[in-house]
Amino acid sequence: MYKLNLNVAEFLTQYWQKKPLVIKGAFTGFIDPIGADELAGLACEEEISSRIVLTKERDWEIIQGPIEDYNQFGEKNWQLLVQAVNHWYPDTAPLIDAFRFIPDWRFDDLMVSFATQGGGVGPHIDNYDVFLLQGEGTRRWRVGAKGDYTPRGGDTNTALIDDFEPIIDVVLEAGDMLYIPPGYPHCAETLTTALSYSIGFRAPSQQELFSSIADHLLDTNTGLKRFTSSSEPTSASTVPFEHQQGMLNQINELFSQPEFYQTALGQLLSQNRFELDLSTPDTPYNLDDLMHALSEGAEVHRVGGLKVLQLEGDSNRLFINGEVFSCEQLEQSDITKLADRFALDNQQATALCQSSKIKELILALLNRGYYYLA
Repeated sequence: MYKLNLNVAEFLTQYWQKKPLVIKGAFTGFIDPIGADELAGLACEEEISSRIVLTKERDWEIIQGPIEDYNQFGEKNWQLLVQAVNHWYPDTAPLIDAFRFIPDWRFDDLMVSFATQGGGVGPHIDNYDVFLLQGEGTRRWRVGAKGDYTPRGGDTNTALIDDFEPIIDVVLEAGDMLYIPPGYPHCAETLTTALSYSIGFRAPSQQELFSSIADHLLDTNTGLKRFTSSSEPTSASTVPFEHQQGMLNQINELFSQPEFYQTALGQLLSQNRFELDLSTPDTPYNLDDLMHALSEGAEVHRVGGLKVLQLEGDSNRLFINGEVFSCEQLEQSDITKLADRFALDNQQATALCQSSKIKELILALLNRGYYYLA
């Protein structure tokens, strides 16, 4: 159990997406949910995104995983980063739960790093919100003010920048945390061998939103209405402002109708950027299997990283990993219980399964590998 020492209301009002904050003692008596050996083991796996960052004089080299041999890197000046550890290591779930005062649709992943003395990734700017939690060891963090910064080497495709003047310069120890909103430059220097946790929250870009809605219109063969006009220009080569605005109004009309945009949003926001560790059964369960397992004391757990979302104003559906699940004839309170909880203990799962409809939904989720019996 991880209890965050933070005035959430004050944080959301004064700091969230506004300015960085150092939170000393964010977790009292913090215990790392994963060790360095376990992290290195995850980085050996082909399906898990990992990388080594080597710190060189005035430069950094990135080696993409999987990583099997660490002896080649020596004892200093390197860092291992493993993405979406929460997808593959269930013991990290309680730590993620401590940050659910931010909605699930924003949550991106838990990245865990192991760094030797001198390891780091250099000055850079992220386009998402991040909580940087210190585990074992110590790291020095510097954060700069928002501003116009030169991309390192003139490469506009990198988040790295040349450098910045710090407005925060702090050493984090176990249980300390730093919050950084999008757009603030920052960098870390590892003082002693350290484990660190990056809890990231991301919102979709305009590109992603438009692409998702366009895909939905194509998939459903909708949005076929064409622009019409009441007048034409005197010059055949001219596209009048009236016509330009009329075409854009066609888009605005779609975006104002929930039946067009809610499905696209639900699918987009419930998808993960990183692969899930699905738990598909060798032989599909049937209803008798489910009820027997519950009678034997089984619990129903969600696989790590799976997003189960409801859209306000759309009470008849759940959006799970980009899929749409009908919830018609289900009690809203039951839908919310399923969406809100990472795990259903035996009593909760048994109570929900008194409803034949939600029992069928849970069975479908088990057979998809999105949930598993524990």
